[in-house]
Amino acid sequence: MPNPNEPTNSPSNHAASRREFLSAAALAAVGGAAASASLGGCASSATAQSTSQPIQPPLTPNFTPSAIRPTVVGTPRTGPLRIGLVGCGGRGTGAAVQALKADPDTIIVAAGDVFQDRLDSCLAAVAEEMGDQASRVQVPADRRFVGFDSYKPVIDSDVDVVLLCGYPSFRPMHLAYAVEKGKHTFAEKPVAVDGPGLRSVLASAKASRDKGLACLVGFCWRYHDGMRAAFDRVNSGELGQITSVYTNYLGGTLGKKPRKPDWSDMEFQMRNWWHFTWISGDHIVEQAVHSIDRLRWATGDRLPTRVTCLGGRAARNGPEHGNVFDNFSAIYEYEGGMKTFHACRQIDGLPNDNSDYIEGTLGSAVIGNGGDTLVTRDRAGNQTWKYGGPKPRDMYQAEHDELFRSIRAGKPINDCEEGAHSTLMAIMARMAAYTGRTITWEQALNSKEDLMPPSLAMGPIQTPPIAVPGRTRFV
Repeated sequence: MPNPNEPTNSPSNHAASRREFLSAAALAAVGGAAASASLGGCASSATAQSTSQPIQPPLTPNFTPSAIRPTVVGTPRTGPLRIGLVGCGGRGTGAAVQALKADPDTIIVAAGDVFQDRLDSCLAAVAEEMGDQASRVQVPADRRFVGFDSYKPVIDSDVDVVLLCGYPSFRPMHLAYAVEKGKHTFAEKPVAVDGPGLRSVLASAKASRDKGLACLVGFCWRYHDGMRAAFDRVNSGELGQITSVYTNYLGGTLGKKPRKPDWSDMEFQMRNWWHFTWISGDHIVEQAVHSIDRLRWATGDRLPTRVTCLGGRAARNGPEHGNVFDNFSAIYEYEGGMKTFHACRQIDGLPNDNSDYIEGTLGSAVIGNGGDTLVTRDRAGNQTWKYGGPKPRDMYQAEHDELFRSIRAGKPINDCEEGAHSTLMAIMARMAAYTGRTITWEQALNSKEDLMPPSLAMGPIQTPPIAVPGRTRFV
């Protein structure tokens, strides 16, 4: 593990096991479920029980529409807020800039990534974007860390807030360590890629609430002003009882990087991380989870009881495309008989759409085109409302503005549990598509499938097989 007092200048080959790190947290999350149903099922390790115990999903909404619930009221915070950045790709670079712009008294003091080049290019880009305030990027060589364990010295570097923007599969252990150390966090979505990771995040959600810590998950559409106005109308009953929701995320293939001669198997997969399920969760978890979160929002944040999902791989080919699918189509079922629907696709050369279609007993709503279309209609098809408010703020900036404002006020935003719920809805759909089975909420949450390799090190690693519905087993 990198020494927090010394720079690390090359990718670490240290073999770190996520299984060992997450074991206690996963057991804690499941063990406390029955005793803490109002929290969606989390507990400390002191009450850990077997992962075979089922967890019942809450049947009533536990998320305030259009506004994230503050948690424990504490003492207002004054003075500089020191920021640590974990994960220095495009999203980490953007989040670092947004955190600096959110509060004039924030400074970035430590950063870490698996790869040196990502770390260096990120900090250079942040400084350039900040212009005459580039001096607020205060990350000398001895606070730049590289390797799989680089998150630990970043979090240990006397920081107040940690931006967790690394690879999705690592998010649970990064979050667990940050909460253990008492840090406020911004955690990019998705918060996990499998059942053990999700259970760990639920344990971290409870622990962060108990400590009065902020933990904002990057479901940025919840901070889009137009979306908030539209979903306020949906959740206030303007459409009557919601009877059905369909959301989609239909787009093209994400970038891919041909293998370089000096790349190990591990580095090749991580450089193409969108295309490997163990790192990304597949695109329904990594990307389309935004639309699944809005599906949940449209229902008043109800949780489904089970999902059936079709999926496959029609257009992907070549080693850079890893083992992910390129299309999914999910049907979620709820107590009382309601069904909702989601479809996503990553295939080039086809029409794109990212829209939400909501049906109620009194009317319908269309929320689409990246927030450009925000309308409601009555059952006769007559338009009853269209967003006409101020131009929405940049939602990425808005989420950081609200996060840092909540920390300053001593009323830290904590939507970690809600972010875990949306993530699990995406994970269970992938499980259903990969196996060809209908998967219940309890089965997904209690799944023992751990997608992480036995150890993390730059070296040989097998290419995971492509799932075959009907042959791939549910674990």
